[in-house]
Amino acid sequence: MEFFNVGKIVNTQGLQGEMRVLSVSDFADERFQKGSVLALFDDKNQFVTNVEIASHRKQKNFDIIKFKEHNHINAIEKYKGFTLKVSESHLSDLPKDEFYYHEIIGLDVYEGNQLIGQVKEILQPGANDVWVVKRKGKKDLLLPYIPPVILNVDLEHHRVEVDIMEGLDDED
Repeated sequence: MEFFNVGKIVNTQGLQGEMRVLSVSDFADERFQKGSVLALFDDKNQFVTNVEIASHRKQKNFDIIKFKEHNHINAIEKYKGFTLKVSESHLSDLPKDEFYYHEIIGLDVYEGNQLIGQVKEILQPGANDVWVVKRKGKKDLLLPYIPPVILNVDLEHHRVEVDIMEGLDDED
């Protein structure tokens, strides 16, 4: 079974077993809602256990969560630095033209018939995502995920069609 990151436990919060989580999910409210079951992985990316969410709230840039039956700081302190993941079977269906990061990373990027490279990561700097394209013999190319640049995503053929607008490729 494959698992996908939804958050990282960065610290404890108070004495009642709450934890600060840095979410990496666009669906934090759904992922961390009361009763949700997530997989807990240690700092070596080894599965530890499944945990059930007892409570969730937002505070500044963090999601504050508490696990069921973990009611004291001593019970959760060992989880600092651990990762919360969701199994592939619990991923929600997305609307047309929306994708999970794991579906995009690794796709071949083409401008016309010319292979540009492969998507190696996705950044979230602000208004829109930025796809980092690894190229042979050149610096990585940063492409904003906006309609004039990303023309078509074809998961079935492992291909992304792009139009590299003037100014996006500083190696030209």
